[in-house]
Amino acid sequence: MKRITGIMALIAVILALGACGGREEEDQNICQVYYVSNSETKVEMHPHVMEADTAEGRLKELMKCLATDPEMLEYKAPFAMGFQVLGVTLEEGRLQIDVDADYMKLPPITEILVRAAAVRTLTQLPEVNMIAITVEGGPLFDSKQNAVGWMNADQFIDNDGNEINTYEEVRVRLYFADESGTKLIAADREKHYSTNTPLERFVVEELIAGPSGRIDGLYPSVNPGTKVNSVMTKDGICYVNLDESFLTVVNNVSTDVSVYAIVNSLVELSTVNKVQILIDGEVPSSFSVSFFERNLDIVTTMEN
Repeated sequence: MKRITGIMALIAVILALGACGGREEEDQNICQVYYVSNSETKVEMHPHVMEADTAEGRLKELMKCLATDPEMLEYKAPFAMGFQVLGVTLEEGRLQIDVDADYMKLPPITEILVRAAAVRTLTQLPEVNMIAITVEGGPLFDSKQNAVGWMNADQFIDNDGNEINTYEEVRVRLYFADESGTKLIAADREKHYSTNTPLERFVVEELIAGPSGRIDGLYPSVNPGTKVNSVMTKDGICYVNLDESFLTVVNNVSTDVSVYAIVNSLVELSTVNKVQILIDGEVPSSFSVSFFERNLDIVTTMEN
């Protein structure tokens, strides 16, 4: 009797391990497909278990998902919104999606959500790093007639949840380094961002991303390898928690210049008066003060 019980227990263990293994394998085949809400104010991701086992097959499968309305009636497929996909080309990690001219009839915010859904869905494939949408073979321009170009998932900021809320266009003033790395130069940037993201965090992440390549004379003011742990504002003080990469000097830009690039950019916002910069949750011993205020003495202009 004991022997039978032991055998049954062993079988139960084997079956349990097999079930766990199956779940792990299934989890590895799950991709998140992003759909646009009927109100066209947000996109939400929903899990999809992939069936294809080749790179070409997986791409076709996700493209089909993006063109097929989901079972949830409150959402619709981004590629089923009145335009047609004419062709898809993938070369060296760059995926080009060509659409017909009806794509340009989408309202500006809806068009951004369609792009966000497509980019966030398709860049989950290891074969896809960047995505570009073309219109009948020509470049795509946004509502301000700026070329959109190549996109990756990082360009569409969201929070840790599963929704990307309404995108709003914001104009912020950022401070980048001059050629010498000893002064800061102000530059205005207009961009759509998700309302799920605090504007203060958006400013810090845009600084880390660096200046636009189209503007001569501006150089990165913050180490591009810096990771943002958290950004929070309370009672007019913005607490910026970064990883230790921030303290590594790049392009002859001192830590002081990097600090005031963040401080000066943040205090341009109406919600911020002072800034505290933390490194992995602590104020660095090298900082002379705990809270920083605007410093215009370090600011110069292009003409100078």
